[in-house]
Amino acid sequence: MTASDLTEALTSPAAQRNPKRWLILVVLCLATLVLVIDNMVLTVALPEIAIDLHAGSQALQWVIDSYILVFAGLLLTTGSLSDRFGRRLVMVLGLTLFGAASLIAAYATTAGMLISGRVIMAVGGALIMPSTLSILITVFDEDERPKAIAAWTGVSVLGMVGGPVLGGALLNHFWRGSVFLLNVPIAALAIVAAFALMPESKGPARPIDLPGMVLSIVGMVSLVWSIIEFPAKGLGGTWVTLVLAVVVLAAFVIRELKAEHPMVPLQLFRNRVFTGSSFSLVLATFANAGLTLVLTQYLQFVLGYSPIKTALAFTPFALTALAFNGLGAGLVRKLGVRPVTLVGMLVLVGGFGALAALTSDSGFWLPALAMSLVGAGAGLAMPAAVGALMGAIPPEQAGVGSALNDTIQQTGGALGVAVLGAVLAGTYTNGMPADAPAAAREGIAGAFATGDGSLVAAARDAFTDAMSNTFLAGGAAVLAATVVAFFLMKGAKSAAPEGVPSESEAEELIETR
Repeated sequence: MTASDLTEALTSPAAQRNPKRWLILVVLCLATLVLVIDNMVLTVALPEIAIDLHAGSQALQWVIDSYILVFAGLLLTTGSLSDRFGRRLVMVLGLTLFGAASLIAAYATTAGMLISGRVIMAVGGALIMPSTLSILITVFDEDERPKAIAAWTGVSVLGMVGGPVLGGALLNHFWRGSVFLLNVPIAALAIVAAFALMPESKGPARPIDLPGMVLSIVGMVSLVWSIIEFPAKGLGGTWVTLVLAVVVLAAFVIRELKAEHPMVPLQLFRNRVFTGSSFSLVLATFANAGLTLVLTQYLQFVLGYSPIKTALAFTPFALTALAFNGLGAGLVRKLGVRPVTLVGMLVLVGGFGALAALTSDSGFWLPALAMSLVGAGAGLAMPAAVGALMGAIPPEQAGVGSALNDTIQQTGGALGVAVLGAVLAGTYTNGMPADAPAAAREGIAGAFATGDGSLVAAARDAFTDAMSNTFLAGGAAVLAATVVAFFLMKGAKSAAPEGVPSESEAEELIETR
């Protein structure tokens, strides 16, 4: 038997594929779906929460920001723990915490109690998210992994678009706690299915890098806090936490480079495919971050859509994203990761260009076309880039690798909201009449609250111009991501299935026989 014969035998579908793998994928998608839906329905429920709990604007901001800070701060730590103690175990623990905290949030009687529930939900979410992708890449082999990743990312699109519709329907028939109570049966079903269907997987046992964990948590929380606060407070109000973030994250990098058993394998960034995928995802998520927020205001305030009609208007985006997720999975197998990523990024650039061309009387079809292009581009590019990133990570470090992917996208998204939000707000304010009331100059909702027809018309035009500048900036970021992918993602592919030897390793096996 030759080395290639042994490798072929060991990598055959019969030898490697878990017969329950597609059912396992359903469990992973359920676990992901509960996180996405929760965050999307919350945006719809905020007005009801404000009334029911007598919560002011600062309390409502903390309902959102407390989750983001804890989630982003813990991702690297929880990814490392999943490799150490077991990915299924960590995911189930996360689902349990998330479900229990959802009950606290559903029946909260004060804003403080709700914020506490959201913090615990964030801990659960940080345990769940890295585990789902790391389990996926250990269950599916290289041939089927693109399809599985496409389905996993497609669920996020469904949750993003369907969440507001579902939230609106629940609030029309039930009390505001129903949007949190929805998480409980989904989490419970995912827990039962995980124990019934999912094998445990973990990396080699190694000492816990406690200093690395502390530094990563402090550094990421400081960085994300600075990004969140920068649009309102500027550099003068955030320089302390920004300096803290830079110093602590630099200390984290030094610690990880010198540690015998580092929590995060920073040598991964020496791999140009990993680095190219990482920076491409940062720039792409940066551009996509403000998409929903900006378009929601445009559809409601400029085009006059109702909240439900606004949610349904995102259907073209969802349909094309799902369709091209599936198409991209097949193309990755035939053409490779890099071409599919590049084509997707270029389509995404075209989508942002179409969004920038929208006017205050664009009607239905032009926004639908623009969102279809964005959905198609994202459907092609994002799963391919995620697959390339995960393909550069050794299987024994799948958990922390998945956490790196999540952290990269979270950071890019937070930066996008801050920077693009500042572009939108600044351009809008400059486009409004100098003698307009302060509230009207701060946001389009304030202009509508005045009831002044001429001021509302000026606000529509100013917001549309500001939106165009915002999407041009987003398109420039995606174009930069395309350039990065072109130069750095050469030779990108999926990782070899766990436990499968390379041909050189196969030769060693033959020599021992």
